Amino acid sequence: MTTRVLVTGGAGFIGSHIVEAALAAGLDPIVLDRRSPRPDLEYVIGDIRDANVVARALSTAELVCHQAAMVGLGVDLDDMPHYVAHNDFGTAVLLRAMRRSPARRLVLASSMVVYGEGRYLCADHGTVPVPPRSLADLQNGRFDPVCGSCGRRLAPGPVSEDALLDPRNVYAATKLHQEHLARTFSRETGIPVTALRYHNVYGPRMPRSTPYAGVAALFADALASGRAPRVFEDGAQLRDFVHVRDVGRANLLALTAPRPVDGALNVSSGTPRSVGELAETLHRQAYSRAPAPVVTGEFRPGDVRHVYADPSRAERELGFAAVEDFRAGIAELAEDMRLAA
Repeated sequence: MTTRVLVTGGAGFIGSHIVEAALAAGLDPIVLDRRSPRPDLEYVIGDIRDANVVARALSTAELVCHQAAMVGLGVDLDDMPHYVAHNDFGTAVLLRAMRRSPARRLVLASSMVVYGEGRYLCADHGTVPVPPRSLADLQNGRFDPVCGSCGRRLAPGPVSEDALLDPRNVYAATKLHQEHLARTFSRETGIPVTALRYHNVYGPRMPRSTPYAGVAALFADALASGRAPRVFEDGAQLRDFVHVRDVGRANLLALTAPRPVDGALNVSSGTPRSVGELAETLHRQAYSRAPAPVVTGEFRPGDVRHVYADPSRAERELGFAAVEDFRAGIAELAEDMRLAA
């Protein structure tokens, strides 16, 4: 009998790729989303916050992959109730319903935003914590953190799953709360939970023309529209850009591992790249006739400077390592954006 997996948010950017990975592996996906996915799939249309809808979607599911969420940094604090309602309350509704369902494993979409800043090393003081950057420093173009003891500029390093969790915006706070809710649920029920901390996901079907879109989509949308991408700060901030098909494969591995992996795992490429490099690669690979990226010095107070992953635990525990080529993936994203225009 085919194993049935509920994918919440399965019509969305990441969720749709997870559904495709599940189908290719012989699983039987059920999609819960507020919009219809492909017509050949079983789906339940509704809101993750609706207990009746969630119970119906879970009624025959053995595995659960929870992707439904409000994503992105947000526009301002007016967004706070929406993030909490969709991410925290929606997850609580799902977990309550899971306790009364046949489901026996949960894979949760978490995020690298739970770390706040990444890992930093001082030549004299070793690994040091970094407080939020001050508005005065940002306004004066002092973007890189310094050691609180000696004032030296710090060197960034890869962040591992045992790092201090320090969310620095509303979205990040809700993603960490999702992990806490799921961990409490797991302790009470014995149902294992794997929290996949996605780093910066890019690829086909990314949402565009929205303030909640990821930076790769915002840059590609600008270029496709004939505008120069606006690169904030000095463009040197480091991130780990991971292709959405790699993310889909990581979810499949977590859902089907012979022994469930309990706890958090980074899902990343393992290769840090600057935001400026991302913009330049998009321009060079796919939009060379469009205006070149412009480094503006602008900033968002909720942003962090450098955060990229140590991918070793995911490789050790799940056998996951990213395989998609960055430049080919960026060209694919750009072509997808052009077709969607």
